Amino acid sequence: MATITKRELVLSITDKLGINGTVIRQQDVQLIVQTLIEEITNSLAQGNNVVMRNFGAFDVREMKAKIGRNPKNPAKNVPIPARAVVKFKPGKEMKEKVATILQVIRERDK
Repeated sequence: MATITKRELVLSITDKLGINGTVIRQQDVQLIVQTLIEEITNSLAQGNNVVMRNFGAFDVREMKAKIGRNPKNPAKNVPIPARAVVKFKPGKEMKEKVATILQVIRERDK
């Protein structure tokens, strides 16, 4: 299993568009991808949910304050303040595609 970077994603999109006859520069695809990330981030930072049909939904939730443990000194309590966290719920199409990889993951983790 590989990790796909933003750069590799840009190259893949550029190649796929080129195969379909759409000529677009890598710099333009980079700008589009970066703008998409920034818009999602800004929307979430304003407390909005971001929903992309068949892909998934991002929303911001509160993680309540709690008491944790210091791993170096387990007897010592460490207060962890409340914070906002981003949750992602995959869409139906993504769930279905990802579900087909279960056997590969099991083989990898052996």
